[in-house]
Amino acid sequence: NKLKISICMIGKLTGEQIDDILKRNVLGRIGCHDGKKTYVVPVNYIYDGHFILAHSLEGMKIEMMRKQPQVCFEVDEMQSLTNWRSVIVWGEYQELTEERERYYAMKLFVDKGLHLKISDAVIPSELNKLPMLPPLPGNNRPVIYRIVITERTGKFERD
Repeated sequence: NKLKISICMIGKLTGEQIDDILKRNVLGRIGCHDGKKTYVVPVNYIYDGHFILAHSLEGMKIEMMRKQPQVCFEVDEMQSLTNWRSVIVWGEYQELTEERERYYAMKLFVDKGLHLKISDAVIPSELNKLPMLPPLPGNNRPVIYRIVITERTGKFERD
């Protein structure tokens, strides 16, 4: 048996490479902190070249970001343990309340969704047989928000 040793290169991504990674992906992780607890959670997002746009129903993440709007956002692309790219963004959480901004954000989600392929394996066949469920009580209007980017960085490793 021969032991194979490979040399890996670790480097810094350019601004253009960071933009490409943010535009190409739709799943990232947002980190927020309320002064006592840190919470990191995956979110679907769109990057429009300026902002990270996302939406959510109200819950712990939204409550924490309202309390402390400084957040961190991270996206990874991983081909192997020695071939990956990672982007980290810091910024400020801002809710979109104006109808024009909300419409623009949701249009981006719909437009991006038209290009995403969903595997039949992730949609159980039983789902199509269920009757429509009544809406949740209370305000179930999604919170649409953006992260105003104040700083960003990216690293990569490749063998």
